[in-house]
Amino acid sequence: MAVILLILLMTTLLLGRFGLDDFIHALTFPGRITGAVLISVALTTLLGAAAVLDHWFWRSFPYSGVVALIGAFAAFLTNTLLLVEIAKDGDSPIYPALFGALAAGSAWAVFAVWRTSIVIPAPKRVAAALIISSVIAIANFGYQKLYQPYQRQTRPLLKLSMGQPVLSQDRKAFAIPVDITFENHGDVGFYVLGTEFHAMAERVPLSPTDRLRQQWRSDAEQWTDPQEVNPLSRREIHQPGQLVEAQPWMPYGGWIESSDVFTTRVVVQLPIDTPYDQVAVYASASLARKDRLDLEPPLQFKAYSWKENSKVPAWVKDPKSGLDTIVYQARVHENNAIDEHTRDPRYVSVYWQFGAHGSNVASSVARNGEDNHPTGQELRDLRSRYGLADVITGPIKRTLWDIKSKR
Repeated sequence: MAVILLILLMTTLLLGRFGLDDFIHALTFPGRITGAVLISVALTTLLGAAAVLDHWFWRSFPYSGVVALIGAFAAFLTNTLLLVEIAKDGDSPIYPALFGALAAGSAWAVFAVWRTSIVIPAPKRVAAALIISSVIAIANFGYQKLYQPYQRQTRPLLKLSMGQPVLSQDRKAFAIPVDITFENHGDVGFYVLGTEFHAMAERVPLSPTDRLRQQWRSDAEQWTDPQEVNPLSRREIHQPGQLVEAQPWMPYGGWIESSDVFTTRVVVQLPIDTPYDQVAVYASASLARKDRLDLEPPLQFKAYSWKENSKVPAWVKDPKSGLDTIVYQARVHENNAIDEHTRDPRYVSVYWQFGAHGSNVASSVARNGEDNHPTGQELRDLRSRYGLADVITGPIKRTLWDIKSKR
């Protein structure tokens, strides 16, 4: 009896702790429902513990054995589901061992209470109640842990538009205003982990004669580089673009809520005698869904890749990339209490990269010191768990011939 009582009380404490945290702090409505379910189960196991005492000692309530059996079964079902979840996603070895012991102990408790020859009033109704409650618990677990992470993604919309160029007073330079519009038409908000805007200037001389098919093939071979996807042209000879400007366009660690719109303007300036024929502008943002993680401010500077002894991942310092990187970092919290308590602390790292042929921004979530460069299935799992998304727009191109003709 003492062992059964200990198992039920331990289950009550753990489920009550997880349930209260989820009910108050979970980032999604299903998470709050999970918290309410855990609190209900904790109350059931607490009543089961009281019923165990009455069933073995006082006998003041004729159905205390049934209540004890229901409490033990509820503890067994919930401890088993939590064991499956923690074994799949948890990092700490303590919690799987604890819930494994509680699951085994509660299974034994069900058997031990059943052996006392308890009298079950309306056994069909009791069985139906147990089955229905089990189906609800399993369905909620499946929705929260299986369906929800793979539901259809929502992405904000990023737009670029170029205004009319403006000449300087001495007519030796010009400026092109570029409007950036960021719209969130989805039903969830997003943390804006990092943003970048960059402008590329391109030389596009014209061939005096038609270009041969072999030259088209040579152009097509450049498409393996995503920064240099130029059209196959009979007369135009595209050359690699050169970065002329790059900058963030929104504060780090901000957010955009559902139905919000953010608009800003940047200006690209060039000398009037520039040798380039076209300018192309790009913009992107690295995002995280607010219902998948909780970002602990501030998202602050961590390191420069070009500094000696800077603590950045090896892939960031790879000289073959031709990119310099600024790294920002912040602590993140899980969207539910179970993962928050059973997983090691995670940090989001934001990589703002730039080089002679472009710039980009990317993000990753990992334990401290494990800033690897995830690819393939690992990257898909990471994006699904934390709702990471990249929004990219561009190139938006315009010729510079009309501006240069005003010199």
